[in-house]
Amino acid sequence: MGPLLTLALATRMRAALGAGEPTLVCSMDLNRSTETVELRAQTWTWRSRSFPYPARLKERTIYHWTEDGFAAASRYSSALIKLIPTDWGPPTFEIDGIKMLPSAHVSPYDDAERKVALIEPRGKAILDTCGGLGYFAAWCLAGGALGIVSFEKNPDVLWLRSLNPWSPAADSRLALIEADAVAAVARLETGSMDAILHDPPRFGIAGDLYSLGLYAEFARVLRRRGRLFHYTGTPNKLTSGRDVPREVAARLQRAGFGTDYRSDGILAVRR
Repeated sequence: MGPLLTLALATRMRAALGAGEPTLVCSMDLNRSTETVELRAQTWTWRSRSFPYPARLKERTIYHWTEDGFAAASRYSSALIKLIPTDWGPPTFEIDGIKMLPSAHVSPYDDAERKVALIEPRGKAILDTCGGLGYFAAWCLAGGALGIVSFEKNPDVLWLRSLNPWSPAADSRLALIEADAVAAVARLETGSMDAILHDPPRFGIAGDLYSLGLYAEFARVLRRRGRLFHYTGTPNKLTSGRDVPREVAARLQRAGFGTDYRSDGILAVRR
């Protein structure tokens, strides 16, 4: 994986060069690790390779190295998909300007750790319905999961994941599948999962991921007493008064789950 730059890091490099420093200890992988880079007037050197100082970098943008220079970690096909730096190191991402992971008050990576702990992953077969950058899967692996089936339907999100040093590396326990979760879950065997992690986009852009039909499929593939964590957030509560978590809890109960509100989501248990 090549170096990843942000405006903040490039500013530090230029400041050190201006101060006459020959080297700078910094991170080329979004605070995953630190290394020493050599600073020269026109180029800087990392792992014995020389790179130019990029011009006109933008805030809230991560840049990766290509044959043509540094380019923004973003793609546009049906929507603008973009990797976004955070103060914590692990990035979040946006789809058409809508942030997919929390980052204002907590690291999205640490937030994933807290949510994964709710399903107690050790020794379990886990379904990860909306894989995203893979932070849920990473903590399932770290927590000793037996296996993870992870669906992500957007190829551009999978591309962002390939650039992100915080996304999990290849592992025999992780099956990452490019597929729509609604259709893919219907093809899973009955009673094949011990736990489910469901982190869908907002209801307004992915209503099918909040449907009673999908929740019934969750109940079918989940073993009795299996746990489901469903992220909901609180969209529309201030603007329209709509209570999405309450609606989700009601549908989950109809599908055969007991439910409990947990911070920004629902922890459900298959009856």
